[in-house]
Amino acid sequence: MIDLRLLRDDPDVVRASQVARGDDPGLVDQVLAADALRRSSLTEFETVRAEQKSHGKLVAAAKGDEKQALLAHGKRLSEQVKALQADADAAEQKATELARRIGNVIEPGVPAGGEDDYVVLEHVGTPRDFAAEYGADFVVRDHLDLGEGLRAIDTERGAKVSGARFYYLTGIGARLELALLNAAVDRALAAGFTPVITPTLVKPEVMAGTGFLGAHADEIYRLEADDLYLVGTSEVALAGYHGGEILDLSGGPLRYAGWSACYRREAGSYGKDTRGIIRVHQFHKVEAFVYTTVEDAADEHRRLLGWEQEMLALAELPYRVIDTAAGDLGSSAARKFDCEAWLPSQQRYLELTSTSNCTTFQARRLGVRERTADGSVRTVATLNGTLATTRWLVALLENHQQQDGSVRVPVGLRPYLGGLEVLEPVR
Repeated sequence: MIDLRLLRDDPDVVRASQVARGDDPGLVDQVLAADALRRSSLTEFETVRAEQKSHGKLVAAAKGDEKQALLAHGKRLSEQVKALQADADAAEQKATELARRIGNVIEPGVPAGGEDDYVVLEHVGTPRDFAAEYGADFVVRDHLDLGEGLRAIDTERGAKVSGARFYYLTGIGARLELALLNAAVDRALAAGFTPVITPTLVKPEVMAGTGFLGAHADEIYRLEADDLYLVGTSEVALAGYHGGEILDLSGGPLRYAGWSACYRREAGSYGKDTRGIIRVHQFHKVEAFVYTTVEDAADEHRRLLGWEQEMLALAELPYRVIDTAAGDLGSSAARKFDCEAWLPSQQRYLELTSTSNCTTFQARRLGVRERTADGSVRTVATLNGTLATTRWLVALLENHQQQDGSVRVPVGLRPYLGGLEVLEPVR
């Protein structure tokens, strides 16, 4: 949730953020009006409540007819206090509901617009020229063709057992995913992260607190009988980990690396990336999550991007970094950088990692604060970033394929595969 003080003191900043996101700037005025009503209702309630308390002392000292009159007036005051409390509570609820519809205020420099309005910040590595390597007649195989040849990916049995967009990773496919995820944990440990195996079911207040029950709520699986949600990222569980707590950040950021299964309904993606394992309902991921001070958040965001790039270098993948446009950020992020690997079979870039600076947006909803050096308490900033996920197999197989259908193993992953240098097709 956005800072209401910022909304009151500088509403034009919030309006500009709404415009850049493609959202309604008029919502700012609705929130301001609701907040004003909330405050006036609370003031009126407190005034009458104070009168009620004072009146009680008069009743205690009175006698006879005077006391009866005072008791009658006290009853009217009691009824008035109850009505005003109900009005104040309703005004509080309305103001909160409206405020939660406003996305996080974007950072200066974030591109305005939607999904296609990103800005490319850099290109790293050069896509392979397969025609130059293997001749003009060479046909680039996609990841599913390669994966089936290696007996690493089985989508047919995945669909048989669970339906569309499910799959099995078998043999070297399972080993390769574990290699990636273990490499990510090792990199996270080297950077001072605490590894965490997180719950994959969370309460509604935690899911809402991270901002995932807004416009994209239809992407989330819900277990109605238990009123729990399946997470699409361990970010959710890690954001709730310190919910309602006051943290000590005097020693620096608190960094966690969450390993979990993730679940997404992929609602609205009908017909998109239906082949293979690019867009699936279940996958595994190692997610970095950080609690830090507001002042350090932007620098920590760049550090998270750097750690993601170290993982991409280990996987020896050509990629680009984009500054995501405001309309494609999601409600929680004030800025987001994506790393997109080159996908040879489709001649396009495919998102592999994403890192977001959520500033105080999630922490304010979840009640996560820090105690500062002067003893005061304030809201912390939260950030997240992907260090590895199942989708990386797509880019790994395609970019490291060889003429005979085998796949070269990047040097950095070989220790996690017992020194294996090449993945050979199963004849």
